[in-house]
Amino acid sequence: MRTELVINWDHYEEHLDEAAFLWSQWEQALVAPDQVASEVADTEERLFARLDALVLGGAPVTERLLLPALESEELERVTAATYALLSQEVPGGAELVRAVLDTATPPTLAAVQRALEVSEKGALLAWLPGLLELEAPALQALALDVLCFQGRNTGVALARLLKHEEPRVVAAALRLSARVNHRLERDFLERVLASPSPAVRDAAIEAGLLGNHRVAWLMCRAVVEGRAPQLRFPALLLALGGNEQDLSLLRRLLSVPEHRPDALWALGFSGLPACADACLEWMEDDEVAHLAAEAFCSITGLRLEGRFVDSPEDEGDVLVALEEEELDADLSSKPEDALPYPRAAVVAAWWEEERHKRFSPGQRYLYGRPFSPEWLLEVLERAPMRQRHALALDVALRSRGLLRIPTRTFTHHAQAALLAARSAAMSRLSRSFSEGLHT
Repeated sequence: MRTELVINWDHYEEHLDEAAFLWSQWEQALVAPDQVASEVADTEERLFARLDALVLGGAPVTERLLLPALESEELERVTAATYALLSQEVPGGAELVRAVLDTATPPTLAAVQRALEVSEKGALLAWLPGLLELEAPALQALALDVLCFQGRNTGVALARLLKHEEPRVVAAALRLSARVNHRLERDFLERVLASPSPAVRDAAIEAGLLGNHRVAWLMCRAVVEGRAPQLRFPALLLALGGNEQDLSLLRRLLSVPEHRPDALWALGFSGLPACADACLEWMEDDEVAHLAAEAFCSITGLRLEGRFVDSPEDEGDVLVALEEEELDADLSSKPEDALPYPRAAVVAAWWEEERHKRFSPGQRYLYGRPFSPEWLLEVLERAPMRQRHALALDVALRSRGLLRIPTRTFTHHAQAALLAARSAAMSRLSRSFSEGLHT
């Protein structure tokens, strides 16, 4: 007598729904200002449990749930399904993912790319480099960015794609060249540094700095000094590696409303008491007070809680006249929305007392302690997720790419990299990356 296997589809649909939800929660956690790595690891554990359940469902779940999910308008659902299909326990899953790329919309491609980046299975690499040979810029850029994320070289293809006519391909190729320490010729670097595309320019700056090219640092300064559009990344670099003169450029940027948020974000990584002063001045501005407080605390180590936090009035009962509503306003949540607002006067009183007691002008501080390589790595382990990416960038640049802490993937990878970094010579991190650059 033959017994048919009965599948409880409600359970598997719940697994997929929860996997999509948890993936969304995880992505938000990676940039959250109020979560640390140990808390994010808990979300990851729950996410893995749901994904594993989908994989164990075998071919029936693949056909009925995972494949249709690749066409979902819910992008987290696409990413979760892609990740499950890439598992080695799903026969042919990687090929099924490859089959959808040619007709996928740009948002779907981005969702699939995210799963490819963080996948811990090697099967997908069989066809990934082949995308570089296609006449499809979107797929070429996707492949370059995935290979960059995983630190894999492309050899001859990289040199060719660096000269591509499509800016997004060039930017992706530059990011990969920075990741694998591909040497860039000075003349070519100067051309891409002058690109009108901010993405190409920023990727060229990072690649140039990792390659010891002073011209990249000069461009970084010029972008901030000239108040060019989309200068968040150059501003951050100037804060991480600049001297007092460089940091004065950032402080002057605070006078420009459209650049003020980026300037405050960058100043938080400068470490100088004078930059903490500059941040304090903006703590009474309703638009950026939370950003100013975040930057101030990154320098001084103040924990913004208790008496230092402002308690905003309940605005739930306040009705706004229809003609006064900003109907085109962006209502989507941002990571910084979770930041607390400071009581500026209380913070200022604390700073007046603490500054002269334990802060010296010209000394760089990180969370209230004098900067040191050892302290940088310790902070990286327990800093808010939102800030870890910038701190990891500082480590990579200081070590000229030899030490990399992956902060945009599952947390156990960062923990392993931090352990390895602590065993390396701290002299690799003792000098600012802007020092010793070639002309």
